[in-house]
Amino acid sequence: MASQKAVDNAQRLRYIRALERFHKSIISYMLNTPELSHSGYDKKITNALKVLQRVEEIALYKGELQDLQKLVKKMIGFRESDKAIEDIKDDILYSSNQLEKSKNARRYKKDKHTQSKYEDWE
Repeated sequence: MASQKAVDNAQRLRYIRALERFHKSIISYMLNTPELSHSGYDKKITNALKVLQRVEEIALYKGELQDLQKLVKKMIGFRESDKAIEDIKDDILYSSNQLEKSKNARRYKKDKHTQSKYEDWE
C-alpha cells in the first residue's frame, strides 16, 4: 500500500508535468507556425486543455511553478481575447522568457570581480 504522502506527491508531479506539457506545446505552436490565427490558437488551446483537464489541479507553493501556472492560465485567458494574435504571441513569449530567466538565475551564479580573486597568486 502506498502512503498518502506518496500519492499526493505523484499527483503533484503529474499536474506539474501536465502544466509543462501544455506550456511547451503552445510555445512551440507560437514559434513554429508561419501563419498564426485566432482560430488556430483556439484549436491548439482546446487540444492542449484535454491533457491538462485529465489531471486534478493541485496547489503549488514553489515560485517558479506558481509562475508557470499563472502563465498557463494567461494563455487560456487569451483564447477569448480580442487582441491581435501578434500581440498575444509577443505577450506569451515575453512571459515565457521571463519564466525561463528566473529558473536559470537560480541555477547559475556569476562570480563578481573574478579578477580580484586571483590577485594573491601573483
